[in-house]
Amino acid sequence: MFEWIADPQAWVALLTLIALEIVLGIDNIIFISIVVGKLPVHQRDKARLIGIGLAMVARLGLLLSLFWIMGLIEPIFTLLDNAISGRDLILIFGGLFLLAKSTHEIHTSFDIPTESTHGVVQVGFYSVLIQIAILDIVFSLDSVITAVGLVDNISIMVIAIVLSVIVMLFAAKPISIFVEENPTIKMLALSFLLLIGFTLVAEGLDFHVPKGYIYFAMAFSLTVELINIKIKKRKETGTIHLNKKCQKMTNYI
Repeated sequence: MFEWIADPQAWVALLTLIALEIVLGIDNIIFISIVVGKLPVHQRDKARLIGIGLAMVARLGLLLSLFWIMGLIEPIFTLLDNAISGRDLILIFGGLFLLAKSTHEIHTSFDIPTESTHGVVQVGFYSVLIQIAILDIVFSLDSVITAVGLVDNISIMVIAIVLSVIVMLFAAKPISIFVEENPTIKMLALSFLLLIGFTLVAEGLDFHVPKGYIYFAMAFSLTVELINIKIKKRKETGTIHLNKKCQKMTNYI
């Protein structure tokens, strides 16, 4: 099983797969950050840990069910001249769930809080875990199919998935805190989830959307927002000033 250790190409494949799994895990982290933020503070760490644990179990479970995964590719019926398989149905329903959940979160983010809620709409602990588990399956399916398409050795796949989940484990809390402390970042994260939900539905209907375009758009939007946050903080402390030429250009724009 581990004969590949002496093969340099296998190590390149492993590192590439780890990087891809981490990138694919970003979607999962964003969703977990949003739903965990609805819980009381003392329950968030526990829910986050269980949620990431469920993500790893889902990925490894699907990976060890390769024959079942390959069977999901077989067409079940035809819709609008498109052959729909079990994988397509999972992607479509997962995407619709993500669209509905993100829209609901955006709507509740603009609700005026009452004194009784103290500005936080709290939900049930197990309700959050169920939501995380549902999306874990959808995101894990994409992750495992990527792994199967890139390498042939199952031990490499398992190592890459476990290491990517460990990275998620350490990154989830800082990302969650950052999202909660910056409302504009939270809104941007919800917009990302809408984009991902739409992409999942499109993929389920056999409309291939290159992932590079999606991640570039997300990275570009995040970079612009981080610059805006930095400029806003500097303006609040009085450490940034626009010269007259820049002010004229800004007014012209």
